[in-house]
Formats: sequence, C-alpha cells, structure tokens
Amino acid sequence: MAKKEKQLIGRLDVIDLPDLGVKDIHAKIDTGAYRSSLHCKKVHEEQGVLYFTLHTDTGYQEYATKEWTQKVVKSSNGKAQKRYVIKTRMKIYGKNYMASISLTDRSEMKNPLLIGRKMLSHFIVDVTQKNLSYSKKTGG
Repeated sequence: MAKKEKQLIGRLDVIDLPDLGVKDIHAKIDTGAYRSSLHCKKVHEEQGVLYFTLHTDTGYQEYATKEWTQKVVKSSNGKAQKRYVIKTRMKIYGKNYMASISLTDRSEMKNPLLIGRKMLSHFIVDVTQKNLSYSKKTGG
C-alpha cells in the first residue's frame, strides 16, 4: 500500500478546533516545541474537573472537561512548569487530527495557538509559506 504524501504547511495558518467549537483560530507552526499549546485563562481543577476560559478572536468561552492530564513543559524561556493538557481535534486541510494541547497564558504571543512537532509529524513545514490550509479552505 502506497504511503500517503504529507501536506505542506507554512509558518502560520488558521485552523479549526471542532471539539471546542472554535473556527478560524490563528496558529503559529513551531518545530522547536514538542507539544501544541493554546491560549487560555482561569485554568483550574476542582474535584477532578478541569475548567478553562478560551480566548479567541471572537471572544471568550468557558469549558469544563473530565478528560485531562498534567505534564511538565519547558517553555521557550527555559523554565519548566506544570501544565494541564487536553486532547482535542485540530481540523487542518479538512481533516481531523487528534492533538495533545497544553493550556497556558499566551497573551504575550501574537497567535493564540502554537502547533508543535508532535502534531507536525503529519506535515512538511515550509517556513516561506503561510495560511496554506486556510487558503485552500476559503478558496483563496
């Protein structure tokens, strides 16, 4: 059976997170990061339930889930911190991929979503390009 060719993805893209009801979230592609991370506030756990508020271009949405873990993540500044991690789908090029995403405050960053290399194993990254899957989705 022939191996499926990997799609090309640029340094930035705009994707969907269907399980969270989020469409067109701006994402930075980061081959240096292992896991993807999502900009959230008010992340806390109470009696086994994880609560978080997602910030997107369209506003704020509160979520609760019983499906989560905690991982130690080393941030770009070299500091290790314990983060909550959820599994959710990312929709890129019309296809759903299950992703492990850490929840963190990315308010100092330009893009609310960072896609790390664990997810990028499905793609070939071309840093000279951007918004390739979004352009295909919008016909642009």
